[in-house]
Amino acid sequence: MTLLWIKALHVFFMVAWMSGLFYLPRLMVYHAQSDVQAVKEQFKIMEKRLWFFVTPFAVLTLVFGVWLINLYGKDWFVAAKWLHIKLSLVTVLYVYHGYLFVLVQKFSKDENTHSSRFYRFLNEAPVLLVLAIIVLATVKYF
Repeated sequence: MTLLWIKALHVFFMVAWMSGLFYLPRLMVYHAQSDVQAVKEQFKIMEKRLWFFVTPFAVLTLVFGVWLINLYGKDWFVAAKWLHIKLSLVTVLYVYHGYLFVLVQKFSKDENTHSSRFYRFLNEAPVLLVLAIIVLATVKYF
């Protein structure tokens, strides 16, 4: 029963984390489009708060994921090739999360050099990763 609760919490925190990763670049799209300083200041606040709000979800996703791996055991971990691929993709998501922090910092200093179009693409980037991660975790093909 403990295993199922850990798994449920892992999925919950992952969903909460992904919500933030999908929304933050969308805010950046609008921020990059704005020419009004007061609006830009509001976006700075929103971006910073959102990043710091979703970061604990990223940490808790990791904590419960590692806990799950520990519960399943070393032999399972070695045999679960799908999990190794999934963890590689998850690592990319954590790098993406860190890159968003860099962008939030640049926006906060009014040093953005990217267009709203860049942020539109950035907004879509994690979608395919998340799809692949979910398929790997559900189908366990390898």
